Amino acid sequence: MSHIMKVFLLLAVIICISTAQMGRQSGRCLCERVRNIIPSKSNVKEVKIYQATIFCDRVEIVVTKKNGFRYCLDPELDAVQKLLASLVKPKTTA
Repeated sequence: MSHIMKVFLLLAVIICISTAQMGRQSGRCLCERVRNIIPSKSNVKEVKIYQATIFCDRVEIVVTKKNGFRYCLDPELDAVQKLLASLVKPKTTA
């Protein structure tokens, strides 16, 4: 097989893979459902905030509890915004 054919074959494979990846991720958000239940701060291990992207047009908040259970919160709720504010509030030393 000539070198030109190998290059075209490689390009075709790259195009197929990238098209499949884009089609799979397009319009996909991490959070298909959100919870309105606010966890206690002592039970929260980690909070990740994902900004809107070309793949998902909304802000997503993923909470990981200490037992490993993960779920999404509604960023529009006042209680969720208060929880986030209390989690990111800098600790002051006296």
